[in-house]
Amino acid sequence: MKDTAKNRIESRLKRKVRVRKKVSGTAERPRLTVSRSHKAIYAQIIDDVVGNTLLAADSRKADDAAVPEGLAGKCATAYRVGHHLARLAREKGIEKAVFDRNGYLYHGRVAALAKGARDGGLEF
Repeated sequence: MKDTAKNRIESRLKRKVRVRKKVSGTAERPRLTVSRSHKAIYAQIIDDVVGNTLLAADSRKADDAAVPEGLAGKCATAYRVGHHLARLAREKGIEKAVFDRNGYLYHGRVAALAKGARDGGLEF
């Protein structure tokens, strides 16, 4: 692996550890975590006390929510994933969550997913 790619991955993992020290999900307020690849984006709602994944959504199962103006491509898909996850969470009675960006910077697809979850009715 090249040095720049290795440094980028190591930096993200350091940010991930730093965030996870502060963020933990409970039954009342589970953790919404985001993971992304080049092609897809995934989101899970996790109860860390029990160690269970309560809900999951990804870009392959995203619903056709109306996307706000200015979002296109992968960001629009991420918005739909967040909106879909929020709808599933409301059906299960989950109203509030803690957002875990998983070491990724809060912009682009990660921010679009968070906006979709907020617009879908999830509070964090």
